[in-house]
Amino acid sequence: MVVEPKIKGFICTTAHPKGCEKNVLDSIGYFKSQSKLEMPGIKNALVIGASTGYGLASALCASFSLGAGVTAVALEKNAQKDRGRTASAGMYNLAAYKKEAERQGLDLGIIIGDAFARETKQKACEIIQGAKRQIDMLIYSIAAPMRLDPDTGERYSSVLKPIGKEYRSKGIDLASFKLAETAVQPATEDEIKNTVKVMGGEDLELWVDVLSKNNLLKKNAAALSYSYIGPPLTHDIYQNGSVGAAKAHLKATSDKLNGEYGVSSLVSVNKAVVTQSGAAIPVLPLYISILFKVMKEKNLHENCDGQIFRLFEKLRGKKELTDENGFVRLDDLEMKEEVQKEVARRWCMADDANLGELADLDGYRKDFLSLFGFGAEGVDYGGDVETEVDLEGLGIVNLLK
Repeated sequence: MVVEPKIKGFICTTAHPKGCEKNVLDSIGYFKSQSKLEMPGIKNALVIGASTGYGLASALCASFSLGAGVTAVALEKNAQKDRGRTASAGMYNLAAYKKEAERQGLDLGIIIGDAFARETKQKACEIIQGAKRQIDMLIYSIAAPMRLDPDTGERYSSVLKPIGKEYRSKGIDLASFKLAETAVQPATEDEIKNTVKVMGGEDLELWVDVLSKNNLLKKNAAALSYSYIGPPLTHDIYQNGSVGAAKAHLKATSDKLNGEYGVSSLVSVNKAVVTQSGAAIPVLPLYISILFKVMKEKNLHENCDGQIFRLFEKLRGKKELTDENGFVRLDDLEMKEEVQKEVARRWCMADDANLGELADLDGYRKDFLSLFGFGAEGVDYGGDVETEVDLEGLGIVNLLK
């Protein structure tokens, strides 16, 4: 079928297999072009949430910069041809990753399944045990809208809401890319608790616990998870909101893991990038559009690949890794005073007449469509493509049958 982008609100309901493949190959090319990372202690990595964004970049960096064996876990959907639905972008990303890893003789196992489920954890343990290895690095990169409790089956849904008061701000209407006023009502106590259940550190601890009990986690293994802080203008909806409460729980859990499990657990605060989940957060598309314009003008801009390679370099150096609060700060370029001062100035000035000059709207559109494989150079978007991924033929374990 011929695949075109179909955008509804802040999501795209289609993905292009060839475009996604091109994006993955470009990322691999980036990691291969960088200096080889020498981290002798990292031979085997487990990446939870490895199909898009920082999780995918982490897995690719572990494979192609470190040469590590990787077990990748992600929840993605295959195509439904009878309903005219493509596979998810993450599914195409993982298929391209698997093909290239095999072509280059790298060890890569992929599991399609719910990271929160006990079945997925057990399957990961079976694969790691079968390969007779232990995990040196666990990377946890989950941004999920819901979670089923593995014990009770209860469903929890996360929300992007402020705490204690209504949130009002200008933002971008992604349908028209015009400025729009945003109002979000505060989260209830149940919504806050549910968001913490989904996006907090509970599942990270369950992964560490099951690996430890099966003797699959090396002593002092690195355990990395990702967070975001951002500038004051986003704090009421993010850092001080329901998601911020979840991220605080993630950090507390990470700290706890160091003492109870003997791992080297860290939370990396990364730069704002265009993601599908981020597009749902009021204020972020406008903030990111302005931020990218400023950072590109100052030659400071990084995408996920650049951020993760720099993170791995920091981990290799092991010096001055964390700030006074114990975070690894990869958002240091974003949070430079000169950058934030200019972003704040443009934010106050922005209106529909000058938004195209003050913000990188074209860049945001391009990055957003790129998440789903659209807009890649050299891809024939008018041609028929096979939309279903041959998971069995690729050796990808599918727990969603």
